[in-house]
This record gives sequence, C-alpha cells and structure tokens, in this order.
Amino acid sequence: MCAARIRAKSFRGVSMGRMAEEKNYDLLVLGGGSAGETAASRVATAGRRVALVESRLVGGECPYWGCIPSKALLIAASRRRQASTAHSLGAVAGPLDLGDPAAGWQRALHIRDERANHLDDTETAQGLTDQGVEIIRGEGQISAPGCVTVGTRELMYDNLLISVGADAALPPIPGLGDAHPWTSDDALTSNDLPESLLILGGGAIGVELAQVFSTFGTAVTVVEAMDRLLPGEEPEVSAVVNDVLARTGVAVRAGVGVDRVSSSKGATVLHLADGTGLSADRLLVATGRRPRTKGYGLEVLGIDTSGGGVPTGDDGRVPGHRNVFAAGDVTGKYPFTHTANYAGRVVAANVLGGDATMHLEAVPRGVFIDPPVAGVGISAEQARREGRSVVRATMDVGGTARGWLESEEGIVVLNADAERGTLIGASAIGPRADEWIAQVTLAVRAGIPVATLVDTIQPFPAVSEALFPAYERLLGQLRAVR
Repeated sequence: MCAARIRAKSFRGVSMGRMAEEKNYDLLVLGGGSAGETAASRVATAGRRVALVESRLVGGECPYWGCIPSKALLIAASRRRQASTAHSLGAVAGPLDLGDPAAGWQRALHIRDERANHLDDTETAQGLTDQGVEIIRGEGQISAPGCVTVGTRELMYDNLLISVGADAALPPIPGLGDAHPWTSDDALTSNDLPESLLILGGGAIGVELAQVFSTFGTAVTVVEAMDRLLPGEEPEVSAVVNDVLARTGVAVRAGVGVDRVSSSKGATVLHLADGTGLSADRLLVATGRRPRTKGYGLEVLGIDTSGGGVPTGDDGRVPGHRNVFAAGDVTGKYPFTHTANYAGRVVAANVLGGDATMHLEAVPRGVFIDPPVAGVGISAEQARREGRSVVRATMDVGGTARGWLESEEGIVVLNADAERGTLIGASAIGPRADEWIAQVTLAVRAGIPVATLVDTIQPFPAVSEALFPAYERLLGQLRAVR
C-alpha cells in the first residue's frame, strides 16, 4: 500500500502528490537512543517534520540500562571506598564504620533507580514532542523504499535514520544459555547482591561492574580470554587496573578461555580451558554487544550488514543511499554515547542540506572505575600494524604533586607519529583521567605538534601535570629519530 502511494506521488498528478505529501516526514528516525534523539531534536527545531519510532524507551540504552545506572552505582561504590580510607588523609580521626554493606547496597539501588527515572521515559518523550517530534510507539518495519510500517500505520519519509542500537552478545559457549546468565542490562536493573559473582569479559563493562559488586561485599572473579584486562588499552594501564581491582578484592583470571558452562547445586560453574573450574552464585556475561541488524527490513533497501553493523560513510549516509543514514551502536563504530550524539549532529546537519562529515580519529573513551581509565586515538601496537613509525612515552601519575598528596597511583602513555610529530593516541589511568584526557583529545583531533604541547603550561598542582614530562620525553625521541 505504501509503495503504491510512493509511486502515485512520483508519477501521478499534483493532487495525489499533495495528498501523499501530507503524510510525509522530512526525517523518520528508527530508534530513539542517543543518536536518534539528537538528530530528531535538531531537525525538528529547524522546522522540519520529524517522526521517531521507538518500541522501548525514548532515550535508548544509556539513561535506563547503561551509562546512568552504572555510573550511579560506581559513584556510590567510590564514595564508600573513599570513606573507608578517609582517615589516611586526615579527614577523620580514625577508621569509619561503614555499616552493613547490604544496607548500603539498598540505598545505592534507590539512588540508581532515581537517576534512571524508574525506567520512565515520559519526560524525555515530552521534551521531544514539545520540540515538534512525533513519537510513535511500536516496532518499525521498512516495507518499501521511502516507507516504514508501524502496526497498521504507514509512514512515508524523505530521509530515514537507522539508529536502533545493539544487543548484548552471548559467546557460543556450550551450556551458557542454560545457565541463564545476567547481561549488563540485567545486572543494572536487578536488586540482587549475590554472595559470589563470575564475570565473563574483562572489558569496560566487566571491569566497572566487578568494582561495584566487590565494593559492596560480593566475591567477584573476572575471566578474560585475552592476556590482560582492557586489552584495547596500553599494557601499562591494564597492569594498574589489575592492581586496583585486586585491592578491591576482585580476582582476575586472564589469558584463559571457557570450554563450557554447567550448573551444580544452584551455582554456575565455568569450566576453563586449562582444566580448572570456577563456581559462583551468579554469572554475568560482559563480552560485548552486537549491532541490531535483523528484524526491521534492511534487506528491503538492499543494505549489506555482513561487516557486522550498518555501514556508513563519513557523512552518516549508508553507501548507495542518498537519503538513508545510520548512527550509533547499530553501525558498530565506536559504541559510545558521545559518539552517537556526534553522529546524530552530523546526520541532522546533512538532512538539513549541509555537508558535514565525521572525524573519528580522536574519539575519547572512558572506564569509570576508581581511579578512572581514559584513552583516545590508537595504541602503539595498532599504529605499528598500520605501518606507522611510532614513539611513545609514559609518566607515573603518582609522581605528580597532586598524585602524591592524594596517595593516588596511575600512569599515562602517549603515542606519537614519528614522521608527523603529532599525537595519535593516549591511554591513562589516574584521578580524574576521564576529565583531563580532553586535552589530549583536542591535540589528536587538531594535529597539534608535540613541540607546542611541551610549550603549554599545565596547572599546578593538578593531575594533568603528568602530561608535561610525557610530552617532553616524546619530543626528545622525535628529535632523536629525525
């Protein structure tokens, strides 16, 4: 039916064109997460007709099952640990009684649920409605080029944005499904505080939730198939993360795979490739997420997702489709909320007739444990695989005046292109690293010469002071190889 209307609009008289136009949207957004919300808001406030189709909660994963609830729990855990060591810095005369960790957990859950709006998207949806976005609840199905069906409704569009996100990916381990493991969504909406927890996956989500649960008294073991935690960061940073988790009480088994999963006497058992077994009350799988590419009609548009996600160019367009865009986790590129927001801005600009492009060489990333991990750009190993000549330098964050005053540890690792003399990546752990990494992000994005960075004054005493010695060491190496 919708296809017939599109043909009528294209080939029949003016009266049919007008009738079809009354039902047409300048932008139709499939998926109301960060990318979709951003694009819809910007295009609608520019006076265009916009509809947003969402089957779950407007706002997507981040405010309800991801960033916000996880950070609420991480902040609670951080404050609890700070209170436990407050006497060591003279804040109080002696060790504080923190009370029952289970009672503290209940209070943390209360704050978590408040920050996640009790999984109620009314305010967010109303904000978009007030900007002129029509919110359509339901599953959207691409039924023809230029048309999306939601239930019995047929929605015509001039431009389509696919921003349906991603789902937790369960690895193909025998017996895993029968163990009914938690995903991160489950862990961040459950009220349970298990006595013991196995976390499969030592990436950002696994490391963050390991510190949260361990702080509140759960015996946590993280199992990572790669040889270290956070394998995407520099090895020096991973080593500090390992030490930080160990002090929180987290056990780590890295460099070993899982052959199968079974259940025994109400517990979940991981049978490791080295012949050993690990048992716990609960299993959390944090091995990554998979772009949602099935079930809403991409094949109707001939979109090839064999690469893992919906492919896009630097302008956000799907190759071969002038009026079809994709943004956010569904693309499989840099699955961060801030990247999705950025892509949403670029898509909105292009829908409105602009010529915007994305620059993804300097996407910052963070792991919000205590102290936080932050990074940007590429690792030295990745640069070498690309055939680039790299110099690198490190600095002990604890060696700064601020690190010494706060009795904090950490490290920053900087990578520079030896031929260009500019930063191409960084990885760090230390107090507020998630904030001062912005300086390095700008340097990578703008291609600022290392010589200029050395001539930049860092505030004293701030943790960002750790960057100056690393900049100096990089400059010395760059001069030596030239």
